[in-house]
Amino acid sequence: MPLLELKNVHTYYGNIHALKGISLVVEEGEIVTLIGSNGAGKSTTLRTISGLLKPRQGEILFKGERIDHLPPHKIVEMGVIQAPEGRRIFPRLTVRENLEIGAFLRKDKAEIARDMERVFQLFPRLYERLNQRGGTLSGGEQQMLAIGRALMGRPRVLLLDEPSMGLAPVLVEQIFSIIGDINAQGTTILLVEQNALMALAIAHRGYVLQTGEIVLADTAHALRENKLVQHAYLGVG
Repeated sequence: MPLLELKNVHTYYGNIHALKGISLVVEEGEIVTLIGSNGAGKSTTLRTISGLLKPRQGEILFKGERIDHLPPHKIVEMGVIQAPEGRRIFPRLTVRENLEIGAFLRKDKAEIARDMERVFQLFPRLYERLNQRGGTLSGGEQQMLAIGRALMGRPRVLLLDEPSMGLAPVLVEQIFSIIGDINAQGTTILLVEQNALMALAIAHRGYVLQTGEIVLADTAHALRENKLVQHAYLGVG
């Protein structure tokens, strides 16, 4: 049984048909990436999984149980947690306070403290900025904080939306290296990323979206070798 599964999901923004029958699976322990151009439906897919948008048709299952009817906080409680596009940290709160908000549904104080230590091991810069307000951090530090905040909820599936957006190339490499470490430590990841080259370098499998539909699905290696993917998304040819 897949850890996360979408079956024929249709999502609308008003009368705009944004997702047109999306079906995908994420197995436990995988990094699965969604690639596609702006407006393809990548972020909409994550927002639908998170319960921020409700599908008009189709099913979303987590560990075999339907979650498409649940409110977002219940989906978070189950372990499906998103680090959103644009980071969305709380700029007036400190790094520590932002991380604590990520654990707001939890009561296990000792485990919360352990998870905060894990975040600092992954992102030592956050420990150095512990009492600094989130809004004063650099873009790369804010991205680290957004991912760290999501990890504080102990995700079974971590939904990452454009983690490299607006970052310098050296920081992009650093963030993707840490995403690989998070996965190696046992967290399943569904990654939305416009930098297809980096995404396919760390993912196990991938799906290509075009105007709300999946047009290709394969292993990351096969997608990297695919001529259409190379031409459209990897800048080859």
